[in-house]
Amino acid sequence: MRKFPAEFADLLTPAGRRVLDGADAEACGALANPRRRFIALAGMIDPAKAEAARRLLDRALHDVLAPMADPIPPETIWEMAENYGEWLPKTMRLKTAYLERRGSRAWRAAERIGLIALLRSDSLAAFVTAVAGRALARDSGVQVLCYGPGDYAGPHNDHHPEDPSLKSGYIDCHISLAGPAVAHQWLVYAERGHFTRIESVATLGGITIYRLPFWHYTTPLAARPGEEAAARRWVLLGSFPFAEPEKRG
Repeated sequence: MRKFPAEFADLLTPAGRRVLDGADAEACGALANPRRRFIALAGMIDPAKAEAARRLLDRALHDVLAPMADPIPPETIWEMAENYGEWLPKTMRLKTAYLERRGSRAWRAAERIGLIALLRSDSLAAFVTAVAGRALARDSGVQVLCYGPGDYAGPHNDHHPEDPSLKSGYIDCHISLAGPAVAHQWLVYAERGHFTRIESVATLGGITIYRLPFWHYTTPLAARPGEEAAARRWVLLGSFPFAEPEKRG
C-alpha cells in the first residue's frame, strides 16, 4: 500500500460492511444506551490491508511524530497534606501528531499518504454513527498516536467542559494497528465507579469506539522478548461530537 484509500469502506471485510450498512444488530446502536460506554469490534478490517496500512505508517509517519510525555509530578507525593489525599493528573508517554494543524510537517506527510482523507471520509463517519446509534456532527477531530515499549496513557476521563461541542459527551473511534513484535497492551476502564473492565488493544485492525467521557487508561505496551526495537502500535483516532447535545438527568 502506497496510499490509504479515500474511503474507510474500502478497508472493510464483509462483517465490517454489515455494520456500515446497518445490518449488524449487535453492533449497530450498541452505544445508544447512555450507560454503555465502550465497544471493541474485531474482524471489521481486512487483515492484509491492516498490515499494509501499518507498514505505510511506519515508513511515512514515524519520523514526523512528536513525543508526548507527561510524567507523574513529584509534588503529588511530597506536597500531600494528609493520608489518602492523592490527586493524580493525567500522565502519559507516547508519540503523536494532531492532524488538524494544516500545513505542519506531520499534516503534510499524512495528506500525502491519504490518511486525512480516510479519517474524514463519509464511510468512517457512517460506520461510527451506526455504532453510536445517534446522529453525529461531521466536524470531527483527527489524530494519530504511536505507542512503543513502555508507552502508556494513565487514568483519565476525556471530559472537555470548556468545549461547547464536546462538554455534553462525544464519540471517539480508535483503529488499532499493532505490529507482530507487540506482546500485549490493555485498555482498562471503569464500570459503576470501579476499574473492573479490561480489553486487549494490541490488535491489527481492531476498532474500539468510546462514548466519552468516562474513566479509563491504557497499560504500558509490552514487546516480545528481543523485539523491543520493532514493537509499535499505531492508533488512528477520530472524534465525533453529537449532532445534538446529550440530555442528562
